[in-house]
Amino acid sequence: MNFLELVKSRYSSRKYSDKIPEKEKLHYIMECVRYAPSAVNFQPWLFKIITDKKELESLHSCYKREWIKSAPCIIVACANHEESWHRKSDDKDHSDIDVAIAVEHLCLAATEQGLASCWVCNFDVTLCREVLSLPSEVEPVVLVPIGYAEDEASEKKRKSIDEITL
Repeated sequence: MNFLELVKSRYSSRKYSDKIPEKEKLHYIMECVRYAPSAVNFQPWLFKIITDKKELESLHSCYKREWIKSAPCIIVACANHEESWHRKSDDKDHSDIDVAIAVEHLCLAATEQGLASCWVCNFDVTLCREVLSLPSEVEPVVLVPIGYAEDEASEKKRKSIDEITL
């Protein structure tokens, strides 16, 4: 599959089978994540791969939507603000940008491996930090449910190239 086909086939799944993704596939995905670019190559990210049912149940308290409970694996993408690059002119912290790039590598690699994923950013960050016992400099940024989809992609609505170029 070429890159455009891969990008077009990735979608946000909200229904998964209970089959846990194979360790080899998760390792491959994380290897792809490891090679994501970051500002000044600081790689200010940490990822927690959760497949244990009790840990997943604890994490569900951070996001109240019922559908996420079908995911047999959730990868929590975190930013380490003490390791991230800050632009000198305005001290902008680039950790969110770096984590976003890594998460998209994650989602595309998952798609390539026959797995589905979804970006979840609307969750209780404070509670998530507590559930995972994260230090204050580490912020959970994205929850990424991963697994074998039991739903299908709906038609993607995208702006035309003319609408997104200046």
